[in-house]
Amino acid sequence: MKIIQILFFQLIPFSLLAQVQDSIPVYSTFTVDSKIISETRVINVWLPPDYTNNDKTYPVLYMPDGGIKEDFPHIANTLADLIKKHKIAPIILVGIENTVRRRDLTGFTEVASDKKIAPVFGGSDNFRAFIREELFPEVEKRYRTSGYKGIIGESLAGLFVTETLLLQPDMFDFYITMDPSLWWNNHQLVQQAPLYLSHFRDQKIKFWFAGSNAKDISKHTKNLSKILQKHPVPGLTWYYADEPKEKHHTIFRATKEKALLWTLGI
Repeated sequence: MKIIQILFFQLIPFSLLAQVQDSIPVYSTFTVDSKIISETRVINVWLPPDYTNNDKTYPVLYMPDGGIKEDFPHIANTLADLIKKHKIAPIILVGIENTVRRRDLTGFTEVASDKKIAPVFGGSDNFRAFIREELFPEVEKRYRTSGYKGIIGESLAGLFVTETLLLQPDMFDFYITMDPSLWWNNHQLVQQAPLYLSHFRDQKIKFWFAGSNAKDISKHTKNLSKILQKHPVPGLTWYYADEPKEKHHTIFRATKEKALLWTLGI
């Protein structure tokens, strides 16, 4: 029971566990009536301060757990601060608000304990298709985008980010994840990582990931790091941040700045 309770908390968006009150940045919202996942999705967008002062195009950072009551505010505020200090180039943030989170961010599982804490699961393929086939075109229609894009996520959203990298690496140019829930389905994603990596094409991709002191996660993030060392992929640049002093509920805020600087730093 204790293990199930620990895993349960790892499936909750970080923002719902945090006590920090984030200021809400200026943002806009639109909805997408998705045919792929048969529901209306709320999309929150933060634009860099200079967006309205020129006609330039901008890269885009996509984020699951992107609701205003989720992780959108603190990531937008961090981007604003880094841009203001000229540490990263201006970028657009697109947050995808959750509906059925555990469904969207997980693939299939055969593990009984997984099914107990996530009775509705296995929707990651559809969620990925929604992002690629419906959300990307909508964002590109509404905003001046450069075509360069990435994704960021922690915990269960981190599982989705890592799965997307391994299954559809050409979907994004950079991937950032903290404490991905790689224990899902008996850590099948990590077990199959060498096979997935063997199918990578020679394309430039950045992958930054971190692991806290959570025992059920750190062993798998460390193992993924070893696999990446053993199976180098042309064009894939990666960095693993081992953070044993951080807990699962602290690692997102503790490492987000260094992740963004490594990935997007000027």
